[in-house]
Amino acid sequence: MNDMTIDPQLFIGNRTRLNNLMLPNSLAVLNANDIYPTNADGAFLLRQNADLYYLTGIRQEETILLLYPDAHEKKFREILFLRETNEHLAIWEGYKLTKEHAREISGVQRVEWLSQFRPIFHRLMCECDDVYLNANEHKRASIEVETRDARFVKDVQARYPLHRYQRLARFMHRLRAVKSDLELDVIKKACALTGQGFRRVLGFVKPGVSEKEIEAEWAHEFIRHGGLFAYPPIIAGGKNACILHYVENDATCRDGELLLLDVASSFAGYNSDLTRTIPVNGRFTRRQKDVYRSVLRVFRESAKSLMPGKLPKDWQKEAEQLVQEELLRLGLLKPAEVRKQNPDEPALKKYFMHGVGHPLGLDVHDVGITTEPMQAGWVMTCEPGIYIPDEGFAVRLENDILVTDSGPVDLMADISIEPEEIEELMNKDAGRKRSR
Repeated sequence: MNDMTIDPQLFIGNRTRLNNLMLPNSLAVLNANDIYPTNADGAFLLRQNADLYYLTGIRQEETILLLYPDAHEKKFREILFLRETNEHLAIWEGYKLTKEHAREISGVQRVEWLSQFRPIFHRLMCECDDVYLNANEHKRASIEVETRDARFVKDVQARYPLHRYQRLARFMHRLRAVKSDLELDVIKKACALTGQGFRRVLGFVKPGVSEKEIEAEWAHEFIRHGGLFAYPPIIAGGKNACILHYVENDATCRDGELLLLDVASSFAGYNSDLTRTIPVNGRFTRRQKDVYRSVLRVFRESAKSLMPGKLPKDWQKEAEQLVQEELLRLGLLKPAEVRKQNPDEPALKKYFMHGVGHPLGLDVHDVGITTEPMQAGWVMTCEPGIYIPDEGFAVRLENDILVTDSGPVDLMADISIEPEEIEELMNKDAGRKRSR
């Protein structure tokens, strides 16, 4: 699947929903992300602005979308501006979108070259009352580098200081949190690719292979089917699994260790997110399986409780209570520690220190108004874990769950998670030589 196989009705519908939220006689402008430099004359690959992609399906650099639903003339109500190609660009950078191709992808009927943006924008600024400008307002974002949108905000406010400016991000967070059927189809494809990668890896892992080799197995499965890594893969053997964002992936997998795999595919711009913990030699020890079952029980109960109307913070508290009960059962916490704990620093945080899940979509940690109750159509990860550095291992399990009015739907229900099934699949090939 590529961009052309996503029905443009997805993007047309997204723009319509945004238009319905905007103030009368207002316009909105969204910019593509920059292509960021590395060193010398190098550059990273473009990672498109997720809001622009949500509204257009366009992944090309320097793209601008202008929306003005109440424009006096219909031809000014939505305009897509593209970087115009030439012979030099064609030789050095390859294909750039034609106007016709951009119309097919986005459903935007008026497509102009970037050279026309300034005169058209000035005319419309002279007619509108309010202006919606975009910014990254994710509450965990660490913004050090000025984006194309940020530069545009400064320039527009300097040129037109008397307009009323509005935040577009609040609308985009509300819209993007609720996934349409067309979006869910793409997310399900990403989940399916992730499952294929996991099954491939189960037949590959054994003592002596490196974490990097395992990463290559995932890459082979994703790329050959049109996917990409949704995020830098975490392939963490033994005590490395106690580092939440371990990405070195350069250690050797050893007999008797557990291997934490936080790896998933993106597809056509949409992401999945999976974590599994497997035994390197194909068999859990009794202690490993005991901890695994504790995490699995928390996962099952937490996934089951993802319902419309529940506040994310309450869902987190419920999960923490479940983890605390399991830690007591495992002997990692003592009842006296729980009785004496500071409510602001609960004892369980020593072994479970992160959120139980997050919204998922065009971004892995997707936007959403998480101070409000969940709604049908949200896709949430569910990812409890127990981390025991003193014992040199951790267990985390994660699936992607669709919130619906009739109960949660596990989009990864077909990806093995029961410990016995993991063992069976890892030992399916009787000819494989494993160290015991």
